Amino acid sequence: MAGTDEGAVAAADDALYVLTAVLLTPAKFPSVLGDDYPQACAALGLPPLAEGYGLVLGQDGEGARWTVVVDDVSLVAVAIASWDCGMEHELSPDARTVVTALPGWPLAVAVAAPGVPAPHDPDPEDAGMPPLSPPDTTVWGPAQRRLGADEIASQWAVWREQVDDAAFVRPDTAGRTARGAAQDSGAAQDEGAAQDSGAAQGVKHGHGGIRRVLAEARAYLDTPPPLGRVRSSFAPGDARTLRADGPGWSLVARTDDIAFVLLDEEPGEVLPVGRGPELPGLLEALDKMAVRPL
Repeated sequence: MAGTDEGAVAAADDALYVLTAVLLTPAKFPSVLGDDYPQACAALGLPPLAEGYGLVLGQDGEGARWTVVVDDVSLVAVAIASWDCGMEHELSPDARTVVTALPGWPLAVAVAAPGVPAPHDPDPEDAGMPPLSPPDTTVWGPAQRRLGADEIASQWAVWREQVDDAAFVRPDTAGRTARGAAQDSGAAQDEGAAQDSGAAQGVKHGHGGIRRVLAEARAYLDTPPPLGRVRSSFAPGDARTLRADGPGWSLVARTDDIAFVLLDEEPGEVLPVGRGPELPGLLEALDKMAVRPL
């Protein structure tokens, strides 16, 4: 859950009432902002430092939205982990760790600070720059596609049980359509909300989009992509959850199982990819080059 905190931190010359926080690191960043870590940093006008950042989202005493960027990644990570466990944790970064304070929020936040005016963008004279705003996820596009991939990664078992392995007549090319792939939950966290209608729309053989994705993913092995385009995270057993993104596509896989592909040119569709003879080796190789959370 996105943690709320009624404490305040010093940000610029005002106090910030903390609503939530997210990590912006090579291994974990709000993917709605970009296909890789440098893209996500560029969306905020930040240099892609190897150590990464913590983003603290909140309101000032007048209710204005601010995003405080700090370089104490560990402090923010501990707070997020505590909130995810349902524990209270006060997030109060030291002023010396503040890199910058940006007007607005780059992500949607569903809560507001008590006792202050409703969230609104800061006065332009105070902000000094256009305020940040969440990417548009009301229509299918790169942001919603990445949110859909986020949801599949976080709800793997739910999506996996909808796939009949018998449908993979031709390994590595079969796909099943699933509608309603990614709707933003409104919470300021690196999550999307994907709702599957549960209706299989058919099986595609020799899907050109899937072939292109697999070819571009293989090309990463020879020419490493920008940092964060291939990420590896925990999965049950000895497996890993693998996430890869590229121009117009996202891939989510378990190293011991199948993969799912989402494409910009196929709105709302989720295409499973059977293991076959090639996918296991590709996933293993991608996992070896992927960045991992510390």
